[in-house]
Amino acid sequence: MPVCEYREICVVLAVFVVSLLLLFVKRKYEKKKYFQGIPGPRPTPFVGNALDFLTSSSKTTFLFDVFTCFKSSNRTSLFPEFLSKIMEYTNTYGRVILVYARMDVILLVSDYNLTEHVLSSSKIIDKSNMYDFLHNWLGDGLLTSTGTKWKSRRKMLTPSFHYSILKDCIKIFESVGDKFIRRLGMEEGKPSVDISPLVSLYTLDVICESAMGTSINALDNGHSDYVRSVKTMCTIVADRIFSAVNRLFYVLTPNYFKERKALKILHAHTEAVIEKRIRTRSNKADTEGNVGAKAKHAFLDTLLDCNESLTKAEIREEVDTFMFEGHDTTSSALNFALYSLATNPDVQVGIQAFSNFFYFKKKFQRKVVEEQRRIFHDDVNAKVTLSSLPEMKYLELVIKETLRLYPSVPIIGRKLTEDLVWEGSVFPKGISIAVFIFGIHRNPKYFEDAEAFVPERFKSCDGSKPFSYVPFSAGPRQKFATYEMKTTISKVIRNFELLPSIPKRDLELAPETILVSKNGVHISLRKRKWF
Repeated sequence: MPVCEYREICVVLAVFVVSLLLLFVKRKYEKKKYFQGIPGPRPTPFVGNALDFLTSSSKTTFLFDVFTCFKSSNRTSLFPEFLSKIMEYTNTYGRVILVYARMDVILLVSDYNLTEHVLSSSKIIDKSNMYDFLHNWLGDGLLTSTGTKWKSRRKMLTPSFHYSILKDCIKIFESVGDKFIRRLGMEEGKPSVDISPLVSLYTLDVICESAMGTSINALDNGHSDYVRSVKTMCTIVADRIFSAVNRLFYVLTPNYFKERKALKILHAHTEAVIEKRIRTRSNKADTEGNVGAKAKHAFLDTLLDCNESLTKAEIREEVDTFMFEGHDTTSSALNFALYSLATNPDVQVGIQAFSNFFYFKKKFQRKVVEEQRRIFHDDVNAKVTLSSLPEMKYLELVIKETLRLYPSVPIIGRKLTEDLVWEGSVFPKGISIAVFIFGIHRNPKYFEDAEAFVPERFKSCDGSKPFSYVPFSAGPRQKFATYEMKTTISKVIRNFELLPSIPKRDLELAPETILVSKNGVHISLRKRKWF
């Protein structure tokens, strides 16, 4: 190697090492100045608290990852007890804790008052660093944008969920739901079925047709380039959140090249749909007089209708964002709802003498079925309509309880853009706040017998602690997700009896881009004969 090249490499390495040391000194100074009274686990230099989450077998893999550009095949497998470790932190150190992700300072919050302040603030709206990994895919869409742009986009997109538009969406839930039922029927009678891949394909079909007005037939063609690219991007984003080399050396990793290939396919697909929709709309005047069914109004149409001058790139960002949010979060919620119904056939928690609140003799699933029979009588194939959804009151309790125990987004990240003064402490701008929704939802202070699946608890919720239950981010999209879940579960429960898998397989919860079960979601399906 020539001497000049050797010197250049040495200079680069020296700058890198000095930068790390300066950052380390800066973090030590900040901790002494700002976080003196904030408890938390002791970090390891340069890797933070990551080693606390590792098993002995995974520490070598992780440390190798820190100093090389190689990657494990499944990053979250290195952190098998991530959520339970965070729960242990809150039990040991309290509800406001200082933790380190490498050398990034994170304030881990499960305190109700601080949670309310953060999530209701009109100033603390910037997303934390973990959302950065979505930018290549979603650009500055509603999920990843901040400040005035976020406020403007949110206001602009609210009409997308108007009553008449949701009515069209329910037709999509119904038509795609029929395909989903037929696909589930192929698994009927098996002792154990992992429903998570099928649910993922179903929600992808629904959200693509709702967002773009076009069908990708994921249930029938789960290996198409578009479907595979969506899966690839979700995996890569989750991998980067937990990776030790996700910033400086990412362009040297295999994931970087996989991401570029996947994004080329995803963006090209969305752009082609946008162009086709624009051409169709331009011919609208020529076809308005024709007799035929009225075209469904897609989310894309709202973007094209808006008065604001959005570029095609900005329209693509919002369509991709809507698709990503509506696919992953709803898939997670549906998986856990069906699992909860399958594994909670009977509830005998407590007796009336001890607590009237927990005296429930009927089966959850039977209660849901009885409600469906009352609404649809004996017609297993009856269509769900906008008027029948509000009648599903008990099913709504089941959905709420599912999202309490299994929130699709278990941790919500925010980044401070200005100093935050809280109970005598000053949290400096630039740090991230991680609101631990999963822990708040399982806090016995807010929910009696918090680990039990008890839908009826929401009958008596007085709403005095609204931020003790944050299943979805607030906003109009929540209604879209709830309607989709109600429609889907209604169709499934009228067609199948949901049973635990044989042998029963417990969930292994892990936070990726959303809450998932690493070992799948296993249940058993039996054709319902007595509906």
